[in-house]
Amino acid sequence: MSSKRPQPYFSRSQVTLVRGLWMVVTAILAVMTLFPLLWMVSIAFKPPAESFSSNLIPQAPTLDNFIHVLTGVPFIRYMVNSFLVSATVTIVALFFHTMAGYALARLRFPGREVLFLSIFSTFLVSLPVIIVPLFVIVKAMGMLNSYVGLIIPAIFNAFGIFLLRQYYLSLPKEIEEAARIDGAGYWRIYWSVILPLSRPIMSALAILFFLANWNSFLWPLTITSDPNLWVVQLGIANFKSQYSASWNYMMAASTIVAIPTLILFVIFQRQIMDSLKTSGLK
Repeated sequence: MSSKRPQPYFSRSQVTLVRGLWMVVTAILAVMTLFPLLWMVSIAFKPPAESFSSNLIPQAPTLDNFIHVLTGVPFIRYMVNSFLVSATVTIVALFFHTMAGYALARLRFPGREVLFLSIFSTFLVSLPVIIVPLFVIVKAMGMLNSYVGLIIPAIFNAFGIFLLRQYYLSLPKEIEEAARIDGAGYWRIYWSVILPLSRPIMSALAILFFLANWNSFLWPLTITSDPNLWVVQLGIANFKSQYSASWNYMMAASTIVAIPTLILFVIFQRQIMDSLKTSGLK
């Protein structure tokens, strides 16, 4: 008894052609993404007279731009401020967001869905929309020109709570039921069972929170007038007003600022991709 094998809808040559086109499109998008970064690094190593030349590789590479950025202005202090604010916001936000996500995913209480939708709706409102009332509140609480004013308004993140809730919904309930049979309460289950299982998504959120606050510009610009509280993005913006034509200094500062974020992404890229898959954001 002979059976006919189904004929493929596309021929082998057509499949090869489509794959080739996708590879070309992907390569073009990759070049469009990487070229601004390569151009930034190129200008960072160029002397001022060569800043606007069209060559990508500097003819006379120099480290003077980096030396000036690190010694001519308090850029290291700006980096310390950014690291302090970013690290504090990340740690505090993870602590509270994991509890909020777990409560919204597992605990049963009246108004839970309304509360979740209310939190999620804030995700659709951007910072420029609420920056004026937020500034009025922070000023009334006496937190202008302070680290507290930089940190506290940046802690709440609706996306983090949403992502954690989705992750906790994907965890099997049998794990918590087994712990409950052993006599564990809500806090014990959260601390000893849920948090250890949350390490992958907490790693990803830690990177996202840290990068968001490391690159923050608008809110620090709004509430800080003391140069001792400036973060790196304000320091880079100050190069433009102080040295209006010195793009080589701005690009050197931008390169220094980008290095920690690139290192973090390279180290934790697998956790970021895994967390997005497990949360259902595909």
